[in-house]
Amino acid sequence: MRWYKSLVLPFVFGATSLAAADEVELQQVRETTANLIKLLVEQGVLSQEKADALIREAEQKAQLAADEKARQAAEANKEAAALQGEEASKEAPGASADATESNAELKLKRGTTKPENVVRVPYVPESVKREIRDQIKEEVLSQAKSERWGEPGALPEWVDNLKWEGDLRLRMDKTMFPSGNTPDFVLRSQGVNISNSTVDRDRLRVRARLSLLAKVNDQLSAGFRLATGNLNDPVSTNQTLGNSFNKFSVLFDRAFLKYDPKPWLSIAGGRIPNPWFGTDLVWDEDLNFEGIAASASREFDAQYSGHVTLGAFPLQEVELSSKDKWLFGAQGILDWDTQARYRTRFGLALYEYKNVEGKANTTPGSTLNNFTAPSFRQKGNSVFNIDADNDPNTNLFALASGFRELNFTTSVTMTHFDPWYVNVTGDIVKNIGFDKGAIRDRTGIDLKEKTLGYQARLTVGKPQVRERSDWQVFATYRHLERDAVLDAFTDSDFNLGGTNAKGFVLGGSYGVEKNAWLTARWFSANEIDGPPLSIDTLFLDLNVRF
Repeated sequence: MRWYKSLVLPFVFGATSLAAADEVELQQVRETTANLIKLLVEQGVLSQEKADALIREAEQKAQLAADEKARQAAEANKEAAALQGEEASKEAPGASADATESNAELKLKRGTTKPENVVRVPYVPESVKREIRDQIKEEVLSQAKSERWGEPGALPEWVDNLKWEGDLRLRMDKTMFPSGNTPDFVLRSQGVNISNSTVDRDRLRVRARLSLLAKVNDQLSAGFRLATGNLNDPVSTNQTLGNSFNKFSVLFDRAFLKYDPKPWLSIAGGRIPNPWFGTDLVWDEDLNFEGIAASASREFDAQYSGHVTLGAFPLQEVELSSKDKWLFGAQGILDWDTQARYRTRFGLALYEYKNVEGKANTTPGSTLNNFTAPSFRQKGNSVFNIDADNDPNTNLFALASGFRELNFTTSVTMTHFDPWYVNVTGDIVKNIGFDKGAIRDRTGIDLKEKTLGYQARLTVGKPQVRERSDWQVFATYRHLERDAVLDAFTDSDFNLGGTNAKGFVLGGSYGVEKNAWLTARWFSANEIDGPPLSIDTLFLDLNVRF
């Protein structure tokens, strides 16, 4: 028995010392882990709820490991007891079972043996220890990687749901008025909203925009956009330089919620991006809409898909009248993709304006119907004076016609010369809400029907100029009669905005660096009817996006 003790005792004491050292090391790991989790919570990398859940999970795993260790220890104790019994039998071969039992009872009486309190520390080989350490390390590193613990630059989860975009444009704007134009004061007396028609003008302008799209959940998102501009011009976000170094105005250009309950259905409300497929013949590119729009789409097969969009938008809420001004719209779109060399889109839309026609004040000095004058307009639409004071210096002009615009747009993209492309876009609009008899009854004016507009555009080059040396050239011809569309919301650049103009636009863009490009455009416009007015404009733009 002595040789067995001399062999076993060093291992037992060694294992006991090792267990004590492991306990100290384990305590250090526990404290370090707790401090790390606390630091991650303070830095915002982990929420308190996730930290609590992580600690609970660790405690549960530790308890399971302790239970397993106790079970293994119990089995080891049984094996050791059996081995000791065998050795005792060898040293006293004649001992009877009764003598063995008496010896055990004597030890119990002396208190030298308490089987129920015996704890034996089994020997754990170094290879097993390494394997356990490697498994734990692998699990912790895997979880740390998935949750980005301590990753340089790692941000809280909610930051991943935010998407920022922005752009900046510097513009040189030169406006030229050929000789023979009607003086501006004469035009204003006839209701043409213009402040200069004879003196050439040079301007430096800036446009800055910054937008944020926040994903609230899988179906709901929120959008915001800040932009330069002013409260009185919905179709331009330009800021003219040369105001004694005064600071720019920055406004909310967009603020909306977007709900996508189904992959094929989208609903947006607030101040939203333009929901319509079309050109600047009807809607200026900087125009955003206030109200609600819903769009549904369907894919018929590999080549054909369709979209339907409905929208309702308040234009002016009038406190003392039930006749608020509204815009209602509906559009159907058909996409045809041959998956070869052509992509074609057709769009048919109807836009109906409610309560935008003017109503004259009939009592001298009355302002009862002043609200029927538009709160914003550019120039071109047929108007009449609704003021009843007979003072030519205080004229208040309102729209003579109603507007129900039928708009057909088509776009054909040819990819024969990939990576370059050729795009042809056509747009035609007709104001079917023009009622000559109703206009005569309301205004006393016999107006000619000028209600048609059309535009064709050819573009060659890259679809978008994004990289260095990308290029694009384009040419446009436009003919937009006086009452074809509401002049307030059409393009603000051609003819310095509005309707009753025809002419062309030539231009091109070239990428000077990634996400930076130069654009040059030349506008030449002439009045279709009425007093002579021609306006030529040159834009040179430096654009960047980020």
